[in-house]
Amino acid sequence: MVVLAASIISKSGKPLVSRQFVDMSRIRIEGYLAAFPKLVGTGKQHTYVETENVRYVYQPIESLYLLLVTNKQSNILEDLDSLRLLSKLVPEYCYSLDEEGICKTAFELIFAFDEAISHGQKENVTVAQVKQYCEMESHEERLHKLVLQSKINETKDIMKRKASEIDKSKIEKNRGERGGFTPLQSMSSGRIDSGFGSDTSLPSTGGGYGGSSGFGMSTDVESFSTKSKGRPSASATAPPKGLGMQLGKTQKTNQFLESLKAEGEVIVEDVRPTVGQSKPAALPPTDPVTLNAEEKLNVTLKRDGGISNFGVLGTLSLQILNQDDALIQVQVETGRNPAIHFNTHPNINKELFNNENILGLKDSNRPFPAGQSGDGVSLLKWRMQSGDESLVPLSVNCWPSVSGNETYVNIEYEAFSLFDLQNVVISVPLPALREAPGVRQVDGDWRYDSRNSVLEWSIVLIDNSNRSGSMEFVVPPADPAVFFPISVRFTAASTFSDLKVSNILPLRGGPAPKFSQRTLLIADSYQVV
Repeated sequence: MVVLAASIISKSGKPLVSRQFVDMSRIRIEGYLAAFPKLVGTGKQHTYVETENVRYVYQPIESLYLLLVTNKQSNILEDLDSLRLLSKLVPEYCYSLDEEGICKTAFELIFAFDEAISHGQKENVTVAQVKQYCEMESHEERLHKLVLQSKINETKDIMKRKASEIDKSKIEKNRGERGGFTPLQSMSSGRIDSGFGSDTSLPSTGGGYGGSSGFGMSTDVESFSTKSKGRPSASATAPPKGLGMQLGKTQKTNQFLESLKAEGEVIVEDVRPTVGQSKPAALPPTDPVTLNAEEKLNVTLKRDGGISNFGVLGTLSLQILNQDDALIQVQVETGRNPAIHFNTHPNINKELFNNENILGLKDSNRPFPAGQSGDGVSLLKWRMQSGDESLVPLSVNCWPSVSGNETYVNIEYEAFSLFDLQNVVISVPLPALREAPGVRQVDGDWRYDSRNSVLEWSIVLIDNSNRSGSMEFVVPPADPAVFFPISVRFTAASTFSDLKVSNILPLRGGPAPKFSQRTLLIADSYQVV
């Protein structure tokens, strides 16, 4: 007993505005509206028409029809009441009841229809209440406009800075093209070492020149007041002292780097930046045999609670320093976790591993490779998928709330008791800001990356003393969705598989070589969306 659609059509059946209140395809509603003019008879006093499937309840409005499409079980008295309410709303929003006037105010009419009819049922409202509801200020719309204006202002500031940098670069370029030399202030004599064993003296000038000519010649310039006539010439490769041209960063470059540091950027000089996140650098092996057990964690948590994805990918690799210790087998303990599925390398004896938990080559007379770089040779891989939220080592909750002209954001973490997490970094995206956010309280340290507009909350170690923690900060009004997705990075010395190397079995006899095991858990992709 519902209203399927409320529509305004022309006498010829052309739909001008149509609001569907149930799930209905466009072809279906267009078919209903196109069939209506053929069903309306002339000279009849009825205000409804029935077909096999639906009922049309209508009212003429000058050259148009206001039409309700309902199912046949609907109460026609309630439908007539809904029709009368809509017929009063249409003139309130349309000042000319023709096709042009209806089309100009189509969205206002749809909003009014939504206030009058909800899910096909008539709302107990009046015309004045509908107008009041439609004219109320939307808090979400105001937030959206504030965020949009903030982005526009930020873009204008960036544009001004770029224009200023372009102008400065043009001025620098014009200065450099005046013969390729840079004037110095206090130089009255100089010398050029051509690099072929002969010195060429330069005549004294008031301003003087210094710099490289671009053909392999170097210049050594000193002040006339500090150079005696009998002093031997200095080496051409010696760095200049005192006044003169300084090779390297200019003062403007240093000022630019200092400004970046003041904005919170980490500047690493003379080091090429690496792309992406890398795991901690592994120490070179010191024991004859080293086994590395590493697990990568891929987790996607929901912001309202629950888990979307939880996966663990693990690898056991072998490093052998000397070929004399390579003819061995590895005895392991797998932890007996039924959710973990192990896969051996194709060259490993799978039957031996399944029966005795021993990793050995299919050819027992063949040694393992020795002297491998990196993590060595992979022996075993495993994976685990689960939907159990209790297995998540670190849960993060974000609670943004708007109050007046500020947005208060509270973030809290809770860590799993079986893992001690190290180097934890929780990265929260922020809207475009002119200055750093106001951090009111934090358990740990924080850093604001102004270039990427990210607030990084770092905790060096999470153990039994700080299994939970929180941070609160304040930013200008912003949409709560701006603070997601939250990215998390950490490492741990424990793994889900709890795989352990129990022994090394030498195949040639004699004592077993000394071995060591390194275990590492890495948050490869850990997000709250």
